[in-house]
Amino acid sequence: MTLNYYQNHAQTFFDGTVNVDMSSLYESFTRHLQPGATVLDAGCGSGRDAKAFHEMGYIVDAFDASSEMVALATQHSGLSVQQMTFADISAKKKYDGIWCCASLLHVPNQELPVVMHKLTDALKSGGTWYVSFKYGDSEREKDGRWFTDMNETSLIKLLESIQEIEIETMWTTADKRPERDEMWLNALLRKR
Repeated sequence: MTLNYYQNHAQTFFDGTVNVDMSSLYESFTRHLQPGATVLDAGCGSGRDAKAFHEMGYIVDAFDASSEMVALATQHSGLSVQQMTFADISAKKKYDGIWCCASLLHVPNQELPVVMHKLTDALKSGGTWYVSFKYGDSEREKDGRWFTDMNETSLIKLLESIQEIEIETMWTTADKRPERDEMWLNALLRKR
């Protein structure tokens, strides 16, 4: 369902997100990274964030499930964006930072623990991991996409089974797109 949405609406999604100013969120994440750190942009969408991190001097891997989004992200970022899903992640202790900006929210809640363990395995010890979800406590389908919303309580509960991960900080932000009035839960996680 969600994949079909991005396949059929890739250009519209790209156009609506590629120029959004994410600098305040980048700063929260990158202040924990060393120069030349390896970063995974997981569910990269337009490639906006992967491009920004690459331009900051980080070594960036990026993937998206939609072949149409991969093509647009590759063109925009200049990086070799891979087509894969969260289920395909097999890296072990490869990344200093993982960026999951508005991507994990498309994973059904019952599948999130497995995905979170895969991402934890891909993160190096001491690594930093950014996640964001639409703020709430429900699962829903909207306009052909699946959303798993999170609040502070549900994110803490989700992470209880992952001993290596601790929550460094959680905060809420308004949507960065001017025409939206949604709230977002952001969190920085750290692998012990």
